[in-house]
Amino acid sequence: MTAALGRLNSRTFASLRYRNYRLFFGGQAVSQTGSWMQRIALGWYVYQLTHSPFAVGVMAFAQFAPFMVLGLFVGVLADRLDARRTVIATQAAQLVTASALAWIALGSFAQPWMLYLIALVNGTVLVMDVPSRQQLTYRMVGRDVLPNAIALNSSLFNASRIFGPAVAGIVYGFTGAGICFLVNAISFLAVLLSLLAMRVSEFFPLERFARPAILKGTREGLSYVRRQPRMLVLLSLTLVLSTFSFNFNVTLPVLAAKTLHTDAPVYGVLSALFGGGALVGSLVAASLGRASAKVMLLGSLVFTGAELLLAPLRSPYAAGMLLFFVGVGFTAWSANSNAMMQLQSPDHLRGRMIGLYFYAFNGTGALAGLFAGWLCATGGTELAFVVGGVAGLLATFAAAAQLLGRRSRRPDLRRRAEEPQAA
Repeated sequence: MTAALGRLNSRTFASLRYRNYRLFFGGQAVSQTGSWMQRIALGWYVYQLTHSPFAVGVMAFAQFAPFMVLGLFVGVLADRLDARRTVIATQAAQLVTASALAWIALGSFAQPWMLYLIALVNGTVLVMDVPSRQQLTYRMVGRDVLPNAIALNSSLFNASRIFGPAVAGIVYGFTGAGICFLVNAISFLAVLLSLLAMRVSEFFPLERFARPAILKGTREGLSYVRRQPRMLVLLSLTLVLSTFSFNFNVTLPVLAAKTLHTDAPVYGVLSALFGGGALVGSLVAASLGRASAKVMLLGSLVFTGAELLLAPLRSPYAAGMLLFFVGVGFTAWSANSNAMMQLQSPDHLRGRMIGLYFYAFNGTGALAGLFAGWLCATGGTELAFVVGGVAGLLATFAAAAQLLGRRSRRPDLRRRAEEPQAA
């Protein structure tokens, strides 16, 4: 039993044996906590200023509009640019936007349009940050350990999702949104220091390839995906789930304030419970040591099924319990689908495949945020969760039929090829 636990532990944290990844992991542990404090405070702050669920949807639109406009092309830039230098620039830019939020909130002159504008700028930075950080992860750990590193990144993100929202709820209740934004600005110093301390000589090499032009490189990436049925299924499932099912930046503030009639600390606890489940899901994915289509589909089923069950609830305790299971399913799905996309990508296209994956994940976020805000304003969070749950379950069953059906047909094809041909 002890030996088995030791092997499980070594698989779960395999990526941490690389110095550069340890530095990155430590810096992100601080920065992600601050980022979650800002996310939670910003949603509640907008609702507090406007008392409008649709306004929270407008904030989501501002955050994700850059992904919708630029998301198809940033993968080419990720293939052209040095990943570490790009991430240093994007993290520094996020420090500036967080400082701007702190300034207007602490100065008590914030207007909704100011928050939307800063969110738009920050979203533009994140468009470039996301694929570059994924590319940097590959450079730090290499192909063999990549699924573990992606899952550990997810576990870190979701561990911060527990601590950050809980702290944000308390800090917001006593001091307001400005201190939450200020803490996030300061937290970016940790990740910047970790990036500057990395040893470039220890990065895993990439195959040599010509740097692609923007439009030609984008067409090349799209053409490659069209020839990969498995990738098309992964991207289609990601597109549906992120559009209809993953709008908690809009639905959770409304759930806490309007449906459950609670306050900022309860909102923070609900978000933390979602994060606790997401942490469990990501640690399970990390312990597997490989990407699994079956685990991905099971995670999607739990994620969307639990969201559907959440719709009629009026108890904060029951809602928190179901949000925990929503989180478990969410990261079991997202960590495995992300790893599967990257592992099927050649070096010269990896940045573009990452860009396409996150375009499917975030590209409709602007319209999805408005849609979720409209659903909440029209029929409350009940309607939003029903739509998200039903759409997600239908997409999951369709993806399962494609992925598992294709796998079951392969042995039949091999057997036919091995049978002697009739004269």
